[in-house]
Parts: sequence; structure tokens; C-alpha cells
Amino acid sequence: MAFLSIERVSKYFPSQEGATGRAGRQETFCVFRDVDLRIEKGEFVTLIGHSGCGKSTLLNIVAGFEQASSGGVILDGKEVTSPGLDRMVVFQSFALMPWLSAAENVRLAVRAAHPTWASGQVGTEAQKYLDMMGLKGAEQKKPAFLSGGMRQRVGLARAFAVQPKVLLLDEPFAQIDALTRGVIQEELVRMWSETQHTVFMVTHDVDEAILLSDRIALMTNGPEARLTESFAVDIPRPRTRETMIDTDTYTRLRNHI
Repeated sequence: MAFLSIERVSKYFPSQEGATGRAGRQETFCVFRDVDLRIEKGEFVTLIGHSGCGKSTLLNIVAGFEQASSGGVILDGKEVTSPGLDRMVVFQSFALMPWLSAAENVRLAVRAAHPTWASGQVGTEAQKYLDMMGLKGAEQKKPAFLSGGMRQRVGLARAFAVQPKVLLLDEPFAQIDALTRGVIQEELVRMWSETQHTVFMVTHDVDEAILLSDRIALMTNGPEARLTESFAVDIPRPRTRETMIDTDTYTRLRNHI
């Protein structure tokens, strides 16, 4: 069995409040249907699809924030039924506690993951991941005083510091300028290479997916979106955007997607 299994997952929402069809049944809107995806331990898999196809909804189901209408998610042999620290999400909107400093945001997560640790141990662990994400000197700043790129560095440090079984990335670079995005993508790859966490990311950025992923899965447009195929990104690591775009494999993959 795969480390993370998304098994025939479908999601429906009521089409309109109070709307009914034949026989008085409430009408529903199908976001996606029968999504099947298997992710191995330590693998970096990205789901690509246009806006509105249900990518983030699927990620929320894996995170335990939403329930599937049918099907289910199995992580390390256990069914996912609610949120948990074994799955950490890095959000497009950063989702930091605005009244806490960068260091306090990370320490809060470490303390939740290790409630028996002493304060000094929590602080040391948090600082390790802040340093790894290039946040030395910015630890005491609150999110309002950090750039978008720095905020997302804090979000990544917080997620990695918990050492989850799966890291879930919900279009994490969408609100960051192009120059900063490239730098943070390289930092993410470096962190992932060191920790070998399992990663599931959703995005609509083709180049981003090819640069970061071991494997890419494609989702059709909604409604009733489906997973059409998945394929390996057979470009050797380490990769950089500059060297990757000159390869025949990159051109082939990009044209295929």
C-alpha cells in the first residue's frame, strides 16, 4: 500500500440553497469525481489543474479540513477523518498568527507537536528551522512587518518544524513576486532534500511543478473534474530553472501538460 492513498474521492456541494430537482431531491454540484492518487513515502507529487477544478478542495480533504462525499484518504495505514499534526499545510494566504512574531508562530507549532518539551528545547527546535529558511534576524518581527516572501518562509519553517508525515502545499507561491518565488522554491527543494518529507502540492504553474516535483498528476476542468494521468519528471536533481529549461525533457513535459 502507498504511504498516502487518495481512493476514489468525490466531492459534491448543494447547487443552490434550497434548490430541488425531481422527486423533491436537493440538487448537487459535482466538483470532482472518483479521484485516485497514490503517493510513496518521501515523494514530491504535484497536482496541476486550472483554477476552479477543485485542487484546493482535494488538498483540504487530505488535510482533514473537509470531508469527501465518497471515497477516502489513507495515510500510513490510517484513514484521515480530521485535521492532525501528521499533515501540515502551507497556505497561499500564509495563515500566520498576526499577533505573534515569526519565532512565536514557529514555536507555537513545535509546542503543539511536542507538548512535553521544555521551553528551551522548543525554542531551539524552532530556531533551527527559522535559520534553515533564511530568517535569522527576522525572528522577532510580526507578520505585518514582513514581506510576502518572508511570511511564506515562516509558514514553511512552521510546517517543517513539526516534522509531519505529509507536507501539503496549497499554491504556496501564488502571492509572491517572481524573483522571490524562485529563491524560495530553491530553499524549499533544499529543505525537502534534507528532510525527505512526503509532499503533496497543488498549483496551476507548469514550470513550478516541473522544477519541484518527482511526479505530476493532471486534473481536468470542472465541474465533475477527474484525474487524467500522472507521470514522472525524469529530470535529474539538483535542478535549477536556468539549467532545466534547456533540456529536451523539460520541453517535452511542458508541451505534454
